[in-house]
Amino acid sequence: MAVNALSDRRQLQLMQDPAAGDVLSYHGGAVLSGDIPMSIVWYGKFAPSQKDIVVDFVQSLTATSSSSSSQQVAAPEARRAPSAAQWWSTLATVYLSNATTGGGKAAAATRVVLSGQVSDEEYSLGKTLKLVQVFQLAAGAAPKRGAVVLVLTDPDVVVEGFCSVRCGVHGSDAGAGTLAGAVTNPFGDAYYQGDKDAALEACTACAGVYGSGSYPGYAGKVLVDEANGGSYNAIGGGGKRFLLPAIYNPATTVCPTTV
Repeated sequence: MAVNALSDRRQLQLMQDPAAGDVLSYHGGAVLSGDIPMSIVWYGKFAPSQKDIVVDFVQSLTATSSSSSSQQVAAPEARRAPSAAQWWSTLATVYLSNATTGGGKAAAATRVVLSGQVSDEEYSLGKTLKLVQVFQLAAGAAPKRGAVVLVLTDPDVVVEGFCSVRCGVHGSDAGAGTLAGAVTNPFGDAYYQGDKDAALEACTACAGVYGSGSYPGYAGKVLVDEANGGSYNAIGGGGKRFLLPAIYNPATTVCPTTV
């Protein structure tokens, strides 16, 4: 991503009991807000259907309520699911409205805007990437200041440290949780818990929580797609179903879920 941060996404623990000490809170740093341009770098080979899922998700985050409702599918259980835009709006309500963008300016309404896509099917940097090369790929998308570049690699690519010590970084969960962290803690000094170099953020503070009644080892009660048995808790563009992580609420010290 085009923000200058390298906070690891560690998903090995749940939020501590606030009475026990350190909790996720605002540390005064800048957040991203307003129109956030997003570029996607596809490194390797991706099927059109795979790209459609990611693009639809990004475009679903700030869809209008009317367009979101028109994307709902007919199944009764799908009508009970909130839209991906409702999930994203939680960040504005809980985090961005109480923070600044730098220089003391209050954060404005946040809208993710897909600004471009770059495909590298020939593995220009090889199939084993170091983190510095991930940032090199992001820079190749020529992002604007305050933009986000999502670098996605296909299954044949090995990225330094991925899955062993991290699921993603600010600059590369390749998905909703990482994006939420990039917006609420882009430079490592805004919303986080614990050590800045291994911080828990908006979604990683609620690791493993996707539905009501969750506990360690159980993701919670989520909706199930009758067609394929897949779990989901939100609806996005084209009626696509997404499983989105809970967003920690610093004011209530809980991890509210969409369903």
